[in-house]
Amino acid sequence: MSKIEEARKILSELNVPKKQQADLCCYVLLAMSDIKEGIAWTEATNNLIRIHDVLVFTRENYGVEYAENSRETFRKQAMHHFRNAAFIEDNGKATNSPNYRYRLTDEFLALIQSYGTDFWEQKKQDFLLNHESLVNMYASKRSMQKMPVIINGAGFTFSPGKHNELQKAIIEEFAPRFAPGSECLYVGDTTEKDLVKNVEKLSGLGFEITLHDKMPDVVLYSAEKNWIYFVESVTSVGPMDPKRIREIEEMTQNVTAGKIYVTAFLDFATYKKFAESLAWETEVWLAEMPDHMIHLNGDKFMGPRNK
Repeated sequence: MSKIEEARKILSELNVPKKQQADLCCYVLLAMSDIKEGIAWTEATNNLIRIHDVLVFTRENYGVEYAENSRETFRKQAMHHFRNAAFIEDNGKATNSPNYRYRLTDEFLALIQSYGTDFWEQKKQDFLLNHESLVNMYASKRSMQKMPVIINGAGFTFSPGKHNELQKAIIEEFAPRFAPGSECLYVGDTTEKDLVKNVEKLSGLGFEITLHDKMPDVVLYSAEKNWIYFVESVTSVGPMDPKRIREIEEMTQNVTAGKIYVTAFLDFATYKKFAESLAWETEVWLAEMPDHMIHLNGDKFMGPRNK
């Protein structure tokens, strides 16, 4: 029996849905355990790898080519389900981090290392018997890594990472100070792209709803002032430069509410890296100095200040 068929048999005997027994999922299992043709399952490993590494492994060892743009398919069809089943875990990094990796859980590794031996049946029965508690244990582990955040009075969680750390600060520190009483109409998460998305309110304001990768990171609305705050959470890319302003203007050409453009940074050092690219008529907020704003507003605030 070929290794891909053995992988399929393992998944079948563990009662995974048919869709997760497809070739793509079998190659994920083979890549993550580093099993090539001619290698026994007893030699399986659980080193941390990326989806890109799965694609390379499959091409080099099984002659099957998957395009780089199929990574999202791998994530949704295999990684998501395998992680929920406690077959694999991630390393706790933000999903958009270059250091984000997956590996087989120790329990699942021990199970597949027994495949093809006299211990397989007993190991499989033990794994299935304890599967629910195993799933709960890894789910709890993932939850502990998440950051709680209160949005519009309701509890949510952000996945770990600096980008979401800053988004949490925007909602919990920036909004009460500089957009008091505002409602969060949109915020994404590196894992759950549209964590909060009030389509009805956005559309009512004239906002053209687009793909999440075109949306500002955080959209706040003050009904009292009829102002919309477009806030970009910037740790490495994506400040409010002239190009970004044009993109948002195109999405909001029918919006009559006042528009405020804000670039948020964790610290002054990061702000300095982007200072020259920021657009005029925008605002800057630093999480490390939450009580202050930097105004890039030309002559709007020009003039003597009353003492």
